Amino acid sequence: MTTTPLLRFYSETVFGGFSDIDGTVRFYTRIRALLQEKGSGAAVLDVGCGRGEYGEDEVAYRRGLRIFKGAARVVGIDVDPGAALNPHLDEFHLIQSEQWPVEGGCFDLCVADWVVEHAPDPKAFLAECFRVLKPGGYLCVRTLNRHSYVGIASRAIPSRSHGRVLKRVQQDRKEEDVFPTLYRCNTIQKMRKMLASCGFAAVVYTIEAEPSYLGFSTLAYFLGVLHQRYAPSWLRTTIVAFAKKADLGKQGTPEVTMCS
Repeated sequence: MTTTPLLRFYSETVFGGFSDIDGTVRFYTRIRALLQEKGSGAAVLDVGCGRGEYGEDEVAYRRGLRIFKGAARVVGIDVDPGAALNPHLDEFHLIQSEQWPVEGGCFDLCVADWVVEHAPDPKAFLAECFRVLKPGGYLCVRTLNRHSYVGIASRAIPSRSHGRVLKRVQQDRKEEDVFPTLYRCNTIQKMRKMLASCGFAAVVYTIEAEPSYLGFSTLAYFLGVLHQRYAPSWLRTTIVAFAKKADLGKQGTPEVTMCS
């Protein structure tokens, strides 16, 4: 059997198909806990839902964490008309302006997974997240840290070349699923500040998963493993944020609907 870099450096992957530091498992396990808290009949807004390629994940456990349909009512929104083909949604709407085509105060949970880095106006983006959530609703964000080696490399490579580069390092990535990256809210400090200015109570931190972008080279992957194990928190590749819209019944204070 061929030993991949993932198996060589994270041998626990043999049992279940994912490493102990798998970023998707960590992110969606916490989302699942928040969704369970909301109970049956919860409504989820998947922002930047894409075409549902996560449904082809070979790791059954990770795939199951990511697919909410059946456990909740799932509405997807995206700027890409092709996302209407996503089979894991109950409903799809195309984003055509800064204000999203969904009513305010309707969702228990809003997920923005690898989306904020594409937002031209992250304040307006987070204000929309706040608007669409019910009081007590949760916002779950995963995005790239611009200070990390991946963020630096991405900004150094011209946007027109991103599709070709990602195709090389992630062979299952299609060029039509690559969108321009702007990184206007992609540090811990900026994310915390913008979430607070929109009225959210939030926890923002960084995580480091296995270096999947470097799987094209054993040496590069090894260096990525060293980075994963020893890099300081501000250099980790991924920013994760979990935020809550205040529950009026508990807080007794008015909500704002736009960022200051």
